[in-house]
Amino acid sequence: MEKVIRKIIHVDMDAFYASVEQMDDPSLRGKPVAVGGSRDRGVVAAASYEARKYGVKSAMASVQAKKRCPELIFIKARFSRYKEISGQIRRIFKDYTDLIEPLSLDEAFLDVTVNKKGIDLASEIATQIRHRIYSEIGLTSSAGISINKFVAKVASDINKPNGQKTIHPSQVDDFLDSLPIDKFFGIGRVTAKKMKEIGVHNGADLRNLDELELKTHFGKVGTHFYRVVRSLQDNPVNPNRIRKSIGAEQTFNQDIETESFMLDKLAGIAEELERRMAKSSNKGKTITIKIKYSDFSQQTRSKTVENYVSTKEEFFPIIKDLLFQKSLEKPVRLLGISITKLFNEVNMKEIPVSLQLKFDFSQFS
Repeated sequence: MEKVIRKIIHVDMDAFYASVEQMDDPSLRGKPVAVGGSRDRGVVAAASYEARKYGVKSAMASVQAKKRCPELIFIKARFSRYKEISGQIRRIFKDYTDLIEPLSLDEAFLDVTVNKKGIDLASEIATQIRHRIYSEIGLTSSAGISINKFVAKVASDINKPNGQKTIHPSQVDDFLDSLPIDKFFGIGRVTAKKMKEIGVHNGADLRNLDELELKTHFGKVGTHFYRVVRSLQDNPVNPNRIRKSIGAEQTFNQDIETESFMLDKLAGIAEELERRMAKSSNKGKTITIKIKYSDFSQQTRSKTVENYVSTKEEFFPIIKDLLFQKSLEKPVRLLGISITKLFNEVNMKEIPVSLQLKFDFSQFS
C-alpha cells in the first residue's frame, strides 16, 4: 500500500503578545514594545518587531533589553486577553480541520490532508487562514507547509512576519541538507557544539553519519537525529497532546558556589517559568529544582503542595525552601525548575505524569 503524503501546516502568530497590545492600544503601534518584565527587573515575555530590530527578544532579562533599546516600552502581560484571542484563532482553524495540535496560545499544527473545505492545496488553506485571522481579528501570522511537523515548523520562520513557505515533497531532502545543524529539533547549544566538533554543520553532514555512529556520539537520541534528517520522524498531528511538565533550566558559563547567587539565578528562571505556565494555561502542584554539579553529578529536590500554583509569587518561596533544604558541597554548573501534576485550565484535565521540558537561558549567564 502506497504511503499517503500528509499535508501539514504550522501556523505561528507574529509577535503575538506584543501585537495584541499594539492592536488594542493604537498609541503603541510602530513603537518598540516588550510584554512582561519592567525597566529594572524581570524577563521579557515577548517583543514587538520594532523592539527586535534592537536585538530585544523573549526570555531576555529586562535590564539587558533596556540597554539595547532605551526607548523600549514595557507592558504588563494580559494572559486572559491572549487566551481570548487564541480561542478566536482556533475557531478559524476548525473551519478547515479538526486535526489541530496547539503548541501554545500562539502556534499550532494542522493536518489538512483531508479537510472540511475539500481544498487540494495546503498552501491555499494556509493563505485563507492567514487572511481570515487578519481580516476578522486584526493580527498577522506566518505559516509553514510541508509533509511533516518538523519541516513545516522550520518553514514557518522563513518568511516571517506575515508570510508563508511551502516545502514540497520533492524539496524536503535538499531543504534538510542545507539546514544549519542548530535548527534541528532536539539540538540545543551544547549538542550543536558537539556536532560541529565532529564535523557536522548542517543536515547534509548529519545524513552522512549512520545510526550507529550517531548513537556512539549521542546515545539513544542519536536514533532521533538519524530519523529526523531522513524525514522518518513522522509523528501525526495530535489534537489530544498533553503537556505533562513545564520547566526551565540554565547552564552557567562558569560554575557558581554561593547560594545567594544561585537564588538570584533561580529568580530569573522562575519568571520565565511563570510565563510558560500562563502561555500554556497550566497550573501545577509539584515543584522540583534540579541541581547539576561541576562534576556532572546531579540531584533533584521536590515538594508537592495542596493548592495549584502557576505564578512566581506562589511557587518561588517553595524554591527557596528547596534550595536551602541542604547545603551544597560542590560548585554548581546548572540549575533548573519544573512543575508537574499539572491542571490545564483550558482542557480542565489533571495530568499526573512527569516529563521534563528544557529551555535555553544562556542570556542569564
